[in-house]
Amino acid sequence: MTYSVVLRDPDSGALGVAAQSHYLAVGAVVPWARAGVGAVASQAIPDPRYGAQGLAAMDAGATAPEALRGLLAADVAPQLRQVAMVDAAGRVAVHTGERCIPAAGARHGAGWSVQGNMLADEAVLDAMAAALTEPTAPADLSRRLLAVLRAGEDAGGDVRGSQAAALRVVTGDRRADGGVLVDLRVDDAVDAVAELDRLLSRHEATTALGAAFALIIDDAAELPAGLIEAVSAGTRRAEQLLGANPEPALWRAVLLARAGRPAEARTEYLAALRIQPRLHDVGAKLAAVGFLPETAATTLCADPACPPGAL
Repeated sequence: MTYSVVLRDPDSGALGVAAQSHYLAVGAVVPWARAGVGAVASQAIPDPRYGAQGLAAMDAGATAPEALRGLLAADVAPQLRQVAMVDAAGRVAVHTGERCIPAAGARHGAGWSVQGNMLADEAVLDAMAAALTEPTAPADLSRRLLAVLRAGEDAGGDVRGSQAAALRVVTGDRRADGGVLVDLRVDDAVDAVAELDRLLSRHEATTALGAAFALIIDDAAELPAGLIEAVSAGTRRAEQLLGANPEPALWRAVLLARAGRPAEARTEYLAALRIQPRLHDVGAKLAAVGFLPETAATTLCADPACPPGAL
């Protein structure tokens, strides 16, 4: 029916949860996570109180085992639930009710748990655990969670097939902005894990573009050359992931124009313009709101209405 993983990264303290199921929009039901608090997977015949109240209990100071015990004691049908929790200290608690459809069960270790029900067989759980603990497991937490789902799917997964998947990662400390690092959902797909992989690559590319834009809106008169080069390298990696997308070249052009390198900026701008002709007057628009000096606006312009010298 569903398989999932909850995990605390021992190095960063970040918390993550990922799930796959032959159930429409599983991401709206199974995975829960709160920065600096914990992560929860509530499945089988799920009750959202395990997610909402489980996180609330851990936020108030309960350990994952204490939070799960309290919710099970108050549940009129615990035999129908499968729940896994990990708290910010890496303590894990897992419950598989006796009426969860087999193959059902869990594997867990320090700071992690994989669990599932209505699986092809218990080898699915073994494959997921191996993917999480082997020395070649990805260092990046999001990629590690995805690798666990891929291993589960390749081992047989949900006996009904694949339909939906979700992945959520939050910081290990509480943050005013919520601390959400990754929040992706595939609601309906033939191979939900493969589609989640594609979306995660897009997310990684978008994060790199976000770093570029953060520099662009920085009001500092001069940006450090080394920082510009590092961020530009990130946009080139994003370009490889995104394909025919104008944004990597566009934001490189803006950074180069800000850095007083007009010839390089112009080359990048024209590359973006070939992909998206509607960027013909972007330099003037950026200058109008202060994200580009007026003296550099002509470098990023290909419109007769732009200031003299734009062409």
